[in-house]
Amino acid sequence: MMLTANTCASTLAFACSMLSTSIVTIQNDSKQIYDQDLLCVSRCFASHASAFWLNYSFSIEAIYRYVIVMYPTRLYLQSIKFHTIIICLSWLCGILYPVVFLFLGSIVYNVDNQICQVPLGLSFPMIYAALYVYLIPLSMTVFIYFRLVYYVKQMSKRITPIYVISRAQRELRMVQHTVLTSVVLISLGAPYTIFIVLSFFHSAPQYHFRLAYISIDISLLLMVIVLLYFNEPLKTVVKKKLHPRANTVMAIIA
Repeated sequence: MMLTANTCASTLAFACSMLSTSIVTIQNDSKQIYDQDLLCVSRCFASHASAFWLNYSFSIEAIYRYVIVMYPTRLYLQSIKFHTIIICLSWLCGILYPVVFLFLGSIVYNVDNQICQVPLGLSFPMIYAALYVYLIPLSMTVFIYFRLVYYVKQMSKRITPIYVISRAQRELRMVQHTVLTSVVLISLGAPYTIFIVLSFFHSAPQYHFRLAYISIDISLLLMVIVLLYFNEPLKTVVKKKLHPRANTVMAIIA
């Protein structure tokens, strides 16, 4: 449940950073303001940090499922204390990761798109961002999924207790859901990826960041829907919050 809460907190942080950027952009467009505001760089920093937290929260969940199946006797790896340390480290790394952009002065104000962002192009900051925020966490999650698929197939060929196979299959399904959620988030953010690749060879379209942010907002909404659909504990909590009266009546009847 703690890891699920971490994913929800990361999603909320990323959604807030995207929302604040969109609100300021709309306000500047309506008032025809073309100057950089004081918090422009801070919003860019927050968007990169929260994207890091979100993508690595999926990897942490996948690693947890892998540990349950492969190392069920190492209980300290499943303890709340260990989870707390891992989550704190991921959030600390998420804060340190965008500091590189500040140190290099890579965050610049784009007048056409009314946001501060790392310019697209074949440069170290862009490759660094794509590698650490997208490629590494997604590769980790997908690798763990295929590793568990292979392990479950090997278990079915050997004489293995039914409860062990059932547990492995259950955790495999959870990792599969995590992979699906990650793919939804990244694939629907494809316009941003396309613009990054195109910028290596040609200049990006004038309003590329606006188009990319719209696709990311849509993918974030769909990702939340997928997360709610597959996550039973989270679904139960949401139902309790939405229907508190029904829960009280059921408790009285029981």
